[in-house]
Amino acid sequence: MQKEVQTKEWFPESWRDFPIKQHPIYPDQEALKESEKELKSYPPLVFAGEARNLKERLKQASCGKAFLLQGGDCAESFSHFSAINIRDMFKIIIQMGAILTFAGSCPIIKVGRLAGQFAKPRSSDTEEVDGLKLPSYRGDMINGIEFDPTSRIPDPKRMLRAYHQSAATLNLIRAFAQGGLADLNEVHRWNLSFVKNNDFGKKYEELADRITQTLGFMKACGISTQNTPILKETEFYTSHEALLLHYEEQLVRQDSLSGQWYDCSAHMLWIGERTRELDGAHLEFLRGVKNPVGVKIGPNATKEDILGICDILNPQNEPGRLNLIVRMGAENIKTRLPALLGQINPEGREILWSCDPMHGNTIKASSGYKTRVFDSVLSEVKSFFEIHQAQGSHAGGVHLEMTGQDVTECVGGSQAITEAGLGCNYNTQCDPRLNATQAIELAFLIADMLKHQNRS
Repeated sequence: MQKEVQTKEWFPESWRDFPIKQHPIYPDQEALKESEKELKSYPPLVFAGEARNLKERLKQASCGKAFLLQGGDCAESFSHFSAINIRDMFKIIIQMGAILTFAGSCPIIKVGRLAGQFAKPRSSDTEEVDGLKLPSYRGDMINGIEFDPTSRIPDPKRMLRAYHQSAATLNLIRAFAQGGLADLNEVHRWNLSFVKNNDFGKKYEELADRITQTLGFMKACGISTQNTPILKETEFYTSHEALLLHYEEQLVRQDSLSGQWYDCSAHMLWIGERTRELDGAHLEFLRGVKNPVGVKIGPNATKEDILGICDILNPQNEPGRLNLIVRMGAENIKTRLPALLGQINPEGREILWSCDPMHGNTIKASSGYKTRVFDSVLSEVKSFFEIHQAQGSHAGGVHLEMTGQDVTECVGGSQAITEAGLGCNYNTQCDPRLNATQAIELAFLIADMLKHQNRS
């Protein structure tokens, strides 16, 4: 049963009256106020109507009529910013979307972790190297990754640089989505060169051939990219963790059509496992904006936690509003998720369930690198699908940390990356990501699960 919740009046800065975790303390408060004032004067990065469209798409995913593919960098970087990196990330996501669409015969909602993913929660407030203890790196929006005292001081001007990089990224993504790169006739061009010779790269080429043949048949029937825009354009949405609320608050705008508030820094925002306290500032902030929102759910989440989140973030029980992103780990999910779903499903809450198989499977290799084992990632996704089917609910999406680059950060997969090989091209700002080949391999494996789910 839905619980009636009485909430106080919300306004964009009301989060400041609540306890907050994982937030920087800026030593120069005057500089912070100046940066906030400047940021508030900037145009919105996205529009309320776009966020509403995404909410409608997610509504379909919550009842099994679509599937959410959300992925991108662990943390975006000022130093690695380039058109090539953006293009390759876009390519890998639409390529995965094509694989899932073709296999699952259902719409795939493509949401990137980009154009704003600059802030990261950390397990410790400090880092120590050779006896020197400094504040932890919390993402380029907050401080620098270089291990020196000056770089680690939170600098509010970084928020302005993050905004401008996000604007440039969005500009290019919109051009790719509507300017020809997403045209299904270009399906072969989406396959990155270093992926092609892999077994799954070849499998993708075979799928691309089938799509090309289908397009030829449709063209003969009078349906082409000239008269059917959906064949040459794609919807592509952005998302990031709403961690730094000094930044998010300044990009809240009141929609002129509905009078409702939207966080116009991204189409979708989420909060993490470390910041989802029911009486905390992050839930307080997200409850007032009408974007689709997500919350990461770890293995220790309880029925009371979930219902409390629903009451705060989705009191009207709107489908498409709330995405719970399960991140339990390959072993924990097998015992924790069935029990949780068994308690939550009878409550009738409108929830889109998706799986983050990355964060619960992070380990430290003998070489000292943080990594993730591809088989553990796959195992968690497989369990996620099987458990939802057994519980009578829907596996509605996946949430992945990945890149379009040929990195060596996660071990295993068809490339057989070993712990010894991690140092070949380990290039992440924070957490290990699937490379493009591993992402394509995972997409084919998820496609089989999605096909089975949709036939059941």
